[in-house]
Amino acid sequence: MGSLGRVVYSLGNWIRETGQAMDRLGCRLQGNYYFHEQLSRHRTLMNLFDKFPVVDKDAFVAPSASVIGDVRVGQGSSIWYGCVLRGDVNNITVGSGTNIQDNSLVHVAKSNLSGKVLPTIIGDNVTIGHSAVVHGCTIEDEAFVGMGATLLDGVVVEKHAMVAAGALVRQNTRVPYGEVWGGNPAKFLRKLTSEEIAFISQSATNYINLAKVHAAENAKPFDEIEFEKMLRKKYARRDEEYDSMLGVVRETPPELVLPDNILPDKSKKAVV
Repeated sequence: MGSLGRVVYSLGNWIRETGQAMDRLGCRLQGNYYFHEQLSRHRTLMNLFDKFPVVDKDAFVAPSASVIGDVRVGQGSSIWYGCVLRGDVNNITVGSGTNIQDNSLVHVAKSNLSGKVLPTIIGDNVTIGHSAVVHGCTIEDEAFVGMGATLLDGVVVEKHAMVAAGALVRQNTRVPYGEVWGGNPAKFLRKLTSEEIAFISQSATNYINLAKVHAAENAKPFDEIEFEKMLRKKYARRDEEYDSMLGVVRETPPELVLPDNILPDKSKKAVV
């Protein structure tokens, strides 16, 4: 570093120290009324000692989610906004094409009344609804857990089974293939119809496609976001009479059109 570089560096250091000193002085003058700002330390993927998350490159983890410790997330799966997957005292495995929706909690068990050490294992193409709690249990492929449901230690939800929204499934309960369980405590309600079984698979497919849209949007840089805001304002839908007076025909640019494949094709009937 030359003489000029040392001077610039020293000047920058002096300015920073002066600013910090003035900030501390201002806080003292404000006494108990000052506001102390702290930066967020949120990390979407977080190691815990020697335990670290392994997330497939084609999976989507929302920026506000927390995936901590020994957690594996498979191809095409999605962990949505506000979710917490905490693999600290045991491990969590999430298969391929599975969606864990907003504000859901997935944890594991090291010690409980039965004395069992229980990981949480979630299979392929599983749908877990918003604000569900999944604790030390197993959810097999293509099962469905409704919004706000709670699954306690040792629960097994078999393939093509459904836990209804708001249900509480007690420890070591098995929800058999093709059945709907609901209530508090959860109990057998009825058998799933063929249409409902088809819906479980379709739900997983819908969320795979929707996650791709969210992943692309989250990856956009600031300038691209601002440019699209301008385009949306420019091509905003106007009253037909207003447009006809101006002689304007408005066509939405392709980049502002939400892909059709995120919604089920209602014209086709699912075949089971």
